[in-house]
Amino acid sequence: MSGRKQREPLTSPVGLALAGGAPGGAIYEIGALRALDEALVGLDLRDCGCFVGVSAGAFLTSCLANGLSTAQQVRAIVKDEPGEHPFVPETFFKPALGELAGRLLRTPKLLSTALGDYVSRREKRLLDALTVLGQAVPVGVFDNDPIRDYVARIFSIKGRTDDFTELKRKLTVVATDLESGESMLFGHLGWPYVPISKAVQASTALPGLYPPVKIQGRNYVDGVLLKTMHASVALEAGAELVFCINPLVPVDTRQAEQQNLLPAGEVTRSGLPSVLSQTVRTLIHSRLRLGMQTYETRYPDADVVLIEPPTDDYEDFFSNIFSFSSRRAVVERAYEATRQTLLLRKDELIPLLERWDIGLDVEFLEDPNRDIWRGVGLPEFSKHPPEEPTVAELRLEISDMIDRIEAVADRLAAKGASA
Repeated sequence: MSGRKQREPLTSPVGLALAGGAPGGAIYEIGALRALDEALVGLDLRDCGCFVGVSAGAFLTSCLANGLSTAQQVRAIVKDEPGEHPFVPETFFKPALGELAGRLLRTPKLLSTALGDYVSRREKRLLDALTVLGQAVPVGVFDNDPIRDYVARIFSIKGRTDDFTELKRKLTVVATDLESGESMLFGHLGWPYVPISKAVQASTALPGLYPPVKIQGRNYVDGVLLKTMHASVALEAGAELVFCINPLVPVDTRQAEQQNLLPAGEVTRSGLPSVLSQTVRTLIHSRLRLGMQTYETRYPDADVVLIEPPTDDYEDFFSNIFSFSSRRAVVERAYEATRQTLLLRKDELIPLLERWDIGLDVEFLEDPNRDIWRGVGLPEFSKHPPEEPTVAELRLEISDMIDRIEAVADRLAAKGASA
């Protein structure tokens, strides 16, 4: 079976490249995609000439390539539709019990080997001997088989397909070959006979969270390891105008701290997950910026439009996507932030888009009453539910309460001393 096939010409010069970002990033991208879809006149995002997806972006681009509209994807976040499968973040965080059990069963033998090496003096130090126990550490905490099953169920509905070769649109899902460290392109530009759901599973297999996915004897992991966006894949495929969405940017809490919306040092106070998130966001965003700069010289005749969230959106950073109201809030903020970004860049974008016979609906972008839910046929969701406080807001309230208690204690102590 050949892994590569000859590149076919694109039906449209427009490409769409979506970066990763786990379930939270996927929810943000859905809101951003909806705003972009409504703002562009003369282009339905489902009709792009090619789609390139990495990690969470692989899931969304495969949905678009299968004909699912941005409106359908928005509705899937908040409501069950007949015959559809709702987007439930819990699907992506099921413990990898098989992986954990398998590693645990290996521990006694590994420990015996380590102690034997130490006693026989093959290893002079006990610590060196015990390093073999690293093989007992699971390579993934969560099971990604449910991800593949979920995607396969979505694409089993009539009119959709889990087969790259049956798609009417060109789709490329990017993963990383773990043993070689090289990018692997599934779909339009390579290995078209792997099921789309399997390719998405591989592309979302972030090391440490999910185990590698074995495909034809090779182990594949998240495509973000090499590049954040892989927009160059769309450009190499022949796209001349590429829209890119990256949901992950490092959060800047300084303004929120100055306005007393957050306590100082909240990223650190929130623990290891927040510190790791900020670190990863900073690394991949820096790499993305460097990559974007090279496109101007490598593809001088192409246009690349990058859309990202504002860096001061601390609410998105500290959001709990398992909360229904938080998911609603994330997609709403993404929708509004993207509208504002497009409006601020209208003088740049209008002439750029005109070169490709695409218009920008400025009236839509300026409409203060525009609502994501009414636009997708869910007017009942336009009424904002009571917002659940974020972890950061709860910490701020607790910090204020402690300050007040300490102030009262100080006054009582002072009064007792004066007495």
